[in-house]
Amino acid sequence: MIRRIIRKRRPAPTLTGISLEEELALIRVELMYGLRVNREAYLRRKVDERNEMVTRMREQGPAGMLADLRGSLERAVQPTVVDLESRRRSHSSQDPEPA
Repeated sequence: MIRRIIRKRRPAPTLTGISLEEELALIRVELMYGLRVNREAYLRRKVDERNEMVTRMREQGPAGMLADLRGSLERAVQPTVVDLESRRRSHSSQDPEPA
């Protein structure tokens, strides 16, 4: 029974730790928002994201990942078209502001 419990536990993070920049960012979040960041959970999340990236790299390769990222970025950012002529006309028809 004890072996089952030990086997079901989540493995410890394989990363060495939190970098100085990450630690400063976490402290900033804690101070600005009044939150308490669980460093162990942060490391676990970081390991999970790294493992997911490794899995994606094995499945697709860098070129496939770049194409996916580019496609998702293009879908997320809708291009806006601005008609400069209509903007110029609307500004010129208004009365100039007094000096």
